[in-house]
Amino acid sequence: MHEFSIASHLLELCIKNAEKNSASGISKITVKIGKFSGVEIHFLKDAFDVIKERSIAEKAELDIIHQDLVIRCTDCSREFIMDEFCFLCPQCGGGNIENIDGEEMMLMSMELIE
Repeated sequence: MHEFSIASHLLELCIKNAEKNSASGISKITVKIGKFSGVEIHFLKDAFDVIKERSIAEKAELDIIHQDLVIRCTDCSREFIMDEFCFLCPQCGGGNIENIDGEEMMLMSMELIE
């Protein structure tokens, strides 16, 4: 379960930023997780809830934005959401596509307590 390691690194990053800003706590952390990132959201939430105990983020809410896989066809420039494993453009049928969004996890924001 690599989600435990991800939660640990996420919390470490947030705590460092909170300390740099002289915050006494963290109330909310928002992350965007792509559907094709390989991160199991329910495992991440469970791991985060365990790891945040006895830290300045112990009352923090983990808010997750679940991002679709967004693809661009380099032949016709159409952007589309890929729901299935069909790597062809639905408009022109071309196979020259590139990922725009939906394969990563990104810290979007955090709310600090002064």
